[in-house]
Amino acid sequence: MRTTYMAKPNAVERKWYLIDAEGKTVGRLATEIASILRGKHKPEFTPHVDTGDFVVVINAEKVVFTGNKLQNKIYRRHSLYPGGLKETTAANMLKTKPERVLQSAVKGMLPKNSLGAKMMTKLHVYAGGEHPHQAQQPIPWESKN
Repeated sequence: MRTTYMAKPNAVERKWYLIDAEGKTVGRLATEIASILRGKHKPEFTPHVDTGDFVVVINAEKVVFTGNKLQNKIYRRHSLYPGGLKETTAANMLKTKPERVLQSAVKGMLPKNSLGAKMMTKLHVYAGGEHPHQAQQPIPWESKN
């Protein structure tokens, strides 16, 4: 009888990947990032263990929305006070906080529990082309699209 392999949390080997977001569609890029963060690209993927790698995304300000999403897509947040709903369009969010566009897209694709929160800590998004993670020697990620 064979048993299914289950990865142990302390035995997971993590790599750092560098993704250039320039000219890429938000949703398609977010699915790739979420897959790397979850570890689905590895043969030892285990759903209940964080087997994913670290991801550094640069040029987040140069991502692309298709169709009319730039004007029609609305990001909402609430201050938890009465009347505290804040809304902003994708165009405005891309101008003011471009990192949050990708972060919110990726967060929606990860598990909605403490495991997903732990995976989100491995995502580092930067608006420009520079990042402070040279010491980790991130490997450029080849896109499947």
